[in-house]
Amino acid sequence: MVTAKRLADVGYRVFSGSMMLLTVYGGYLCVLRGYRYMQKEKALRSAAENQTESD
Repeated sequence: MVTAKRLADVGYRVFSGSMMLLTVYGGYLCVLRGYRYMQKEKALRSAAENQTESD
């Protein structure tokens, strides 16, 4: 038979694990967004330099 304490421990572990996964996934999304931003800035800077050289 499952005791209330054991059920609470399992629930806590499941909740903690899901929060950890959400934190890791959130960090991944932030890093990905930053990477895309840097790539876009790099492309815009390159395009601006090419435009000024061709004028």
